[in-house]
Amino acid sequence: MADHIVQILVFSLVTAFIALLTYMQCKGKGRGAGTSEGQQNREFFLAGGGLKWYFVAGSITLTNLSTDQLVGTNGNQMFLLAWWEFAAVIGLIILAKVFLPVYYRYQCTTTTELLEKRYNNKHIRAVIGILFFLSSALVFCPAVIYSGALFMKTMFNVDIPLMYIAIAFATLGAMYAIFGGLRAVAVSDTYSGVLLLSMAVLVVFLSLNAIDYDFSNIPAERLTLIGDNDSPIPWHTLLTGMLFIQMFYWGTNQVITQRAMAAPNLKEAQKGVFAAIGLRILIVPAIICIPGIVAFELYGDIGDAAYGRIVGDLLPSWLSGIFAAAMAAAVLSTFNSNLNSATALYVCDIHEPYINHNINVPKLSAWITAGLTVITLILVPVYAQADSILNLIQQLWGLFSMPILSIFIVGLGFKNVQAGAGITAVIFGVVLYALLSFEFSPFHAPFGLHYIHLMFITLISCVSVALLINKFVYGQRAQLSWANTPQTNS
Repeated sequence: MADHIVQILVFSLVTAFIALLTYMQCKGKGRGAGTSEGQQNREFFLAGGGLKWYFVAGSITLTNLSTDQLVGTNGNQMFLLAWWEFAAVIGLIILAKVFLPVYYRYQCTTTTELLEKRYNNKHIRAVIGILFFLSSALVFCPAVIYSGALFMKTMFNVDIPLMYIAIAFATLGAMYAIFGGLRAVAVSDTYSGVLLLSMAVLVVFLSLNAIDYDFSNIPAERLTLIGDNDSPIPWHTLLTGMLFIQMFYWGTNQVITQRAMAAPNLKEAQKGVFAAIGLRILIVPAIICIPGIVAFELYGDIGDAAYGRIVGDLLPSWLSGIFAAAMAAAVLSTFNSNLNSATALYVCDIHEPYINHNINVPKLSAWITAGLTVITLILVPVYAQADSILNLIQQLWGLFSMPILSIFIVGLGFKNVQAGAGITAVIFGVVLYALLSFEFSPFHAPFGLHYIHLMFITLISCVSVALLINKFVYGQRAQLSWANTPQTNS
């Protein structure tokens, strides 16, 4: 009982301290009410373009690195999952050198705004905005709240219903998103990120010490970086869909790119992205794999409970309270980042163009955030039934990622393409991937192909369909032309 009191006390103090630091950094900064529509959007969703490179790096890192990563990847209990992080480096480089220059050139608030300007059509922006919105509402928000609640329940070994912890996380995360906008989200991300990465590295060393740095009792298939056909990442998937998954996630995903688009200028944004690359190379692969592998030797194959179990066993009570605060901050970071980005997409891509231009952005955002929070909590029990939270997220993400990426590739790489061709290709891609990847379909996994291969097939099919429809339905021939020149079709 005394240990639990110490843990809760330390947890509460550290959490409150991070909130205080965030408040002091954001105090006096406007939230957009009472200004023009464009100024409201820029202040609330892009922090007024005022994020320094270290806030960009911190927010990108912690938005991605949350319990769905630490719990889900360690839950696979093998080194092979480090490939997600190694491949992410390529995705971040593509973001810095390929996508960011275009976003800044077109002065975008959302990634989907780029599509509107390239295709000269607001409807294509709305369609992709809705898909991004649904991915946050139905995939990432409930996944991160579930995994965070599971971690806390496992680490503290408390007999509290999982939904109670989930409600606490979701409520606090929604408050950050509602009252602070992106500025508060990014600042709290950075402070929390320093704490989380420090504690996660400590867990790595304590885990290694627990087995005397001896991996000889761990099966070879848990240690290899070359996956066979039955592994979560077969080696040949690295040559097909993996690169494009990273290109989509880091280059077009509003949740990530919104942070980089909130810097004062392109150079500052790129500096932040390259700092995030450094953190990912030096720290992230170790913290998302080694504790899970050690847990396999200590406890056996315990899946997503591995990380919470090993942290709870190895850290003293006062340190576990600090670590719990860091993990809570990571949960809140990813959750409120998804809330803020999803709200930005709804406000900028749906509400303003189609419903009402004259709005109070903070007030409307608060209502949307509250609705998303309710949806999140409804879906938490669904995610609790998954065998592996990480693999489930990646498979569901495929419904949206490759169709969306295809429309960016066509829009940035070609001119004289009709928006209707792109929209049709996206819808086609969502249906195609569902038919190929989900077990209820009679076309499930043709030739036994891995879902990462199926994502690559979906991408190629979507690009081809868009170009073919553009030619044979709209009677226009697409021409290769990078995004330096605007589209001329209407």
